[in-house]
Amino acid sequence: MSRKHNESEAPQIPVPPHPYSRSEPLPWHLPKPSQDDPGAPGRLQAILDSPSYRQADRDLEYLDQYESRGVRLQIDYQKPELLLEQRGIRHTVVVFGSTRIHEAASTRRLIGELQKQLAGKPGDTELQRRLATAERLLAKANYYEVAREFGQMVSRAGTGPDGFRLVVMTGGGPGMMEAANRGAWDAGSPTIGLNISLPHEQYPNPYITPDLCFRFHYFALRKLHFLLRTRALVVFPGGYGTFDELFETLTLIQTRKIRPIPVVLVGKAYWQRAFDVDFLVDEGVIDEEDRDLFWFAETAQQIWSGILDWHEANGTPLVSDSSFG
Repeated sequence: MSRKHNESEAPQIPVPPHPYSRSEPLPWHLPKPSQDDPGAPGRLQAILDSPSYRQADRDLEYLDQYESRGVRLQIDYQKPELLLEQRGIRHTVVVFGSTRIHEAASTRRLIGELQKQLAGKPGDTELQRRLATAERLLAKANYYEVAREFGQMVSRAGTGPDGFRLVVMTGGGPGMMEAANRGAWDAGSPTIGLNISLPHEQYPNPYITPDLCFRFHYFALRKLHFLLRTRALVVFPGGYGTFDELFETLTLIQTRKIRPIPVVLVGKAYWQRAFDVDFLVDEGVIDEEDRDLFWFAETAQQIWSGILDWHEANGTPLVSDSSFG
């Protein structure tokens, strides 16, 4: 005869198990003993040492293979994105420019060293060329101070109820990028650097916030992160890398693949010689309206005021609480 369940009895709740350990090990918790098979430990070690046994996300050789490129592309994007979200970085101002234009004191030291070398070898044409180049770079050293001042202005203007809401972002290198990061550092603001892995050794500039300095494997993902949050692009005189970022951004705006943003070229004399937009219009390879995708400025105040005026004319706030696309 079955016993009736007494509904008045309190149920016996077992003690919750430990999340990791057990009182009794499962059969696979211990290797096969050598007493059962003397050759088992050696064969087991060969299995454990095999690349196929490595967990996929811990296997650097696997992740570095050509066939794993899709995974690398995904995590190259996802890691910085996650960390930027965690820090609440929503809006940036991106600054590009030459890595070779340094503060005046540094360039003057280089010139002094070259002059000493040239005094001992007055006929050395290579030293003469290097000295002439250094002197031209010294003539552009004022841009370092302009970029530094601009970094300060952006950082001080971007504070709000949620902290630093407008953050300077650069490629993380020396020269113009260092100057902009340094200005933000002067202002006590977080500041971002997006480095790229290259075949030769390189170092980020020391003014980037440590947990906001990222190193990318792919240029494409680095470029994506430059534009995801930016409210303006400011471009100082530079070379191939600077041109690459500038023209890609202008192309994306021209084709409306991204919403237009203000693009400011600093140093009209430099840019009009390096990039003759009027020639391109006259030749018919770009349209008249493409001339207005950027403008020139000379001082930090001109850059900043122009960005504010552009956003006012566009009807877009410089910073907003809306999510980015």
